[in-house]
Amino acid sequence: MTDSHAHLDACEDTPSELVERARAAGVTRIVTIGTGIDSSRAVVSIVDQHDGVYAALGVDPHRAAEPDAEHLDELRELLAHPGVVAVGETGLDTVRRYATPLEQRRLLDAQLALADELSLPVVIHSREAEQETAAALAPFTGTVVLHCFSSPGLLPVALERGYYVSFAGNVTYPKAPELREAAAVVPENRILVETDSPYLAPQPVRGKRNEPANLVHTIAALAEVRGETPHELAARTHDNAAAAFGIP
Repeated sequence: MTDSHAHLDACEDTPSELVERARAAGVTRIVTIGTGIDSSRAVVSIVDQHDGVYAALGVDPHRAAEPDAEHLDELRELLAHPGVVAVGETGLDTVRRYATPLEQRRLLDAQLALADELSLPVVIHSREAEQETAAALAPFTGTVVLHCFSSPGLLPVALERGYYVSFAGNVTYPKAPELREAAAVVPENRILVETDSPYLAPQPVRGKRNEPANLVHTIAALAEVRGETPHELAARTHDNAAAAFGIP
């Protein structure tokens, strides 16, 4: 199994402990995410120390008004690391307004340009910004991963453009039927699964800090709504992650 999006640098337990428990649960690959310059440096260090762990590096929209947004030259240098497989997370968020829409869009555009320049996929955070996200991504011709998918209004665009759609623990919540409906119709070669650790623990462990080992619960819920076995979906999403991120 592949956890396509985790924040190992933000978890309480050490990366070594998290990776060990993940492997015991059958999670053999983890894409860990940098959300700013310091976070990206920490993530690169984690990748250097653990086989099967890869990195996506970016400055998230919550930091669009912070100094990190002005230091994308440093991000470019970090993106040259051989364990880096994507730019991001980056995107737009109208819920947690730590930065203006203009600041967020400027930062997103700059990171899309980086992804294009370096021929890397881009990992997108979009929260209650469906139309704005679709418009920003329209000119981008590279691979797009919609992380922690929570925007059913963005699904038609995602399907039309062939984006990868990644589901996290919130798809298992009783009050999220619209996410399960979306998961049921994503093409088999475009669905991914993630934990977004340490956030959004799936329903069977809800209330606890999340970790990659909990991926099994989200896969089980997704397999049920898609009419597949967990084993089938685990294998398919593992292959999809390899295709999306260009990893073995």
